[in-house]
Amino acid sequence: MEENHKIKPKSRPGCCCCKKKEIETLLENNRREIEAGKLRALMIDECHLMWGDLSGYIWGKTDQEIMVPVVNEREKQTYYGAIDYLEGGLILKTYDAGNSKNTIDYLRYLLEQSPNQRLLIFWDGASYHRSQEIKNFLDEVNQGLSTDQWKIHCVRFAPNCPVQNPKVVLSINLPKYQPQLDLCNM
Repeated sequence: MEENHKIKPKSRPGCCCCKKKEIETLLENNRREIEAGKLRALMIDECHLMWGDLSGYIWGKTDQEIMVPVVNEREKQTYYGAIDYLEGGLILKTYDAGNSKNTIDYLRYLLEQSPNQRLLIFWDGASYHRSQEIKNFLDEVNQGLSTDQWKIHCVRFAPNCPVQNPKVVLSINLPKYQPQLDLCNM
């Protein structure tokens, strides 16, 4: 079967270690608020499934061929997901693409799902996470608040450091998945 994966640049261990320390410190400094439910720490990522990647196995009678029609192999479904650092739950929502508009909608959705809580978001450096639209949205949501009272505070994982990516960590450790994820040991 043909693989459809991009080759990523090598990670920079020094950068991963510095970012790991920054995240550990941030979590430790906010531990009381996280445990009290005032601050909700979430690890966010997106998954883009292309219908052309559909393959393999389906349940059915062994003596009958089962066809799965794929009209457009380039059609895709995007899932935005957030893993709750303390509770371990997953907040999932589907979109047609990963972009600034949908990211803002998902952040609003997370705010609705977290009444009376501030959000501490950990995510990768996708271009739409760094866009001007996202910056404007965060400025609007956090307007007039001191940094420690922001409604949404976003922190990027180290670039090219897959061990900090929740999607990678979960796929590697799925059998060992525990309700409380230990981001500090990633």
